[in-house]
Order: sequence, then structure tokens, then C-alpha cells
Amino acid sequence: MKHRIVVLGAGYAGAFCAGYLARQLHADDFAITVVNAEPDFVERLRLHQFAAGQELRHRPLAEVFAGTDIRLRVARVSAVDVEARTVAVADDAGIDRLEYDTLLYALGSTAADQGIPGVHEHAFHVAARPAALRLRTRLDELGEDGKVLVVGGNLTAIEAATELAESRPGLRVGLVTSGELGGWLGAMGRRHLLRAFDRFGIAVHEHTTIGCVEENAAVATDGTVFASDATVWAAGFAVHPIAAAGGLDVVADGRIAVDRQMRSVSHPDVYVAGDSVFVIGENGRPLPMSCASAGFTGMQATAAIIGDRTGRKIPTTSLSYLGNHISLGRKDGIFQLVDGNARAKSWALCGRTAAVVKSKILDTAAWSLSHPTFGKPSHQYRWTGSRETSPHVVAA
Repeated sequence: MKHRIVVLGAGYAGAFCAGYLARQLHADDFAITVVNAEPDFVERLRLHQFAAGQELRHRPLAEVFAGTDIRLRVARVSAVDVEARTVAVADDAGIDRLEYDTLLYALGSTAADQGIPGVHEHAFHVAARPAALRLRTRLDELGEDGKVLVVGGNLTAIEAATELAESRPGLRVGLVTSGELGGWLGAMGRRHLLRAFDRFGIAVHEHTTIGCVEENAAVATDGTVFASDATVWAAGFAVHPIAAAGGLDVVADGRIAVDRQMRSVSHPDVYVAGDSVFVIGENGRPLPMSCASAGFTGMQATAAIIGDRTGRKIPTTSLSYLGNHISLGRKDGIFQLVDGNARAKSWALCGRTAAVVKSKILDTAAWSLSHPTFGKPSHQYRWTGSRETSPHVVAA
């Protein structure tokens, strides 16, 4: 009887973790199932490009996992029962329940509406492929004449606004942020950012909070009305409520509380990676929801699963950031270095070189999904009975 590992989600964290585990754990002892709502790996960090009208490379998960014994289940996760160790999934055939011995939770996040009226009904976002496609369709309807308003002031908002302005120059693009645009950047990076916005003709409205979204406008809390044919909501992310509903200990924003090895503090047979995890980084602050966090937490979670199930020593993955990469269309960008406290340094790499670096990093992240062991031998580790949760035969 094999030890059943179920991985929920196949984004940057889930797909990498599943592939790594499949290549490191012996198939005679472990059965790995990946549950994902789509049959393809979606490069979420390029969805603003997709929304703007660009085509992204097709990456079927069946090809990503080729050469492994991973079982791919294309279905939506509807519930987790951590006491019964089951996951409820739904597809066109109905509801099914999967049993697990070890669960890796990597369902990620989606756009957060912040409780603002009208966001769910009228706004667009780029946190998922169906949502980005909906925005793309709306922009196609507008053609070269229309107003687009991006709400938010961080990475997603900046990248969405500049990508839309570059790819669809006929649109009048504006951005509203409750703070200062790029205020967290160093002086050099912020100067470059503001010059880019001026070059694209993007209207910036700082220190403005949106109170509601209507079909053709966004209304600020001070009553200012911003006419908009498409309002793009990029004011933060929220995790799915499935974890809290399933009985896992979560923090106030719904992320799962874990120990340093990415085990749930309430249910240690559940490991967490990506945006769904709440863990403190080396600088004493919670890791933000990001692709970089997906890498850090994914490497630590897989190391812990392998160590806990095979008796091997668990290495500690550093949870430290070097900086933020920001694309400003296809030919411009910023790489902002940060210090140990995640504060921006004065120097930043700007311009075409930064854009190339950002693109290469995303290409490498996608490539690593099919090469998660970087040449290490496959099926290396056998079951030893460590942290056993169900009866299995110990491998010789």
C-alpha cells in the first residue's frame, strides 16, 4: 500500500513541489495526485500580458509532469476535511472525495475585493486566467477608444497599467492608489517609474481611496467620480476560505499558520506552500504573497515532506528576499534591491536590461517546473516509516 500524497493546486508552488516530490520519492512507495482546476500551468505573473492581448506559451500540465508517475486530476477543490483526511473535488462528472496521508496545500490566492461594493459585479482583475480573458474580451470590445482605470499601487497594478498602455495605445489608462505610487521604491527606482508613467500617458491619482465600483465608473470615498469603461481591480490578494472552513488553524487574513518546516501548526500532516502560507521570514516579517515566496516555501515544504517520510535530515531553506522585479511593458522595467529588512536600497537596475532580467526569471521559473531536481537522480528515497500516519510496508 503506497503512501498517498495529494497536492492541491498547480501554480508556481504546487506544480514545482509535485514534480520535485515525484522525482525524489520512489514510485513503489508513494502515490502523488495533483488536483488543479485547469489542465494547463498558468503563468500568473504574465496574465497582465494576456489581458493586454498577447499570447502566452501553452504549457499543459500533462507535459510538465511527463516522465513522472503523477496522477493529474482536473477538478475544483470544494472542501478539505483534515480530520477525515479527505479532499472534496468537483468536475463535470460531479463530486468526488480523495483520501490522503500527506496533504500539500498550494491553492494560492485571488484578487481581494476589500469588501468594496461593486467590485465583484463590475470590476476586472488579472489574478486568474478566466478573469484575464474576461478583461481581454472587454478591451477588444472597446477597440482603440475607451477609458481603463487600474485600482491599486503595488506590483500588479503597475504592471497591468503599463502593459495595457503599451499594448493598446489608443486607450486612456489611469491609475488610482490610496498611497503614493511606487512610494516603497528607492529614489532611483521611483524616478524611473514616474518617467515611464509619463511616457505612456497614464494619469495617476494618488492618496485616493475607491469607495465603490459601478458599471462605467469608480467612485472615491471623497465623492470623486472616475469614468471607466473597464475598471481593473489590483488592490491586493486574498486566499481561498477552504483552509479555514476545513479546520486548519489560520491567521486573520485566512492564510494557514505553519511552523518553520511549512507544516500546519494544527495538523502536521498538512504542508503549505505559496500564497496560502503564513510564515515569518528571516527579517522578522511575514512573507508576502509572491512568486518568490512560492519558491522559498515550496522548497522548504518538499524538504520537510521528504525528511518526515524517509527519515532524512531536513535542510533549512532561507526565507530572504533580494528585491522586486517590475515590468513596465515589454521593453522597460525595474529591479529594486532591498536590504535585510525588506527596505528599498537607493540603487535599482532600470530600463531594458531590467525588463530582460524579469523575463528571464519568469522563463526560468516556468522551465523549472519540468526540471525541478536540476539533474538529481529520480526516485531516490524509499519509505522508512518516519512520521507514519497510515499502515504501509516499509521498503527494504
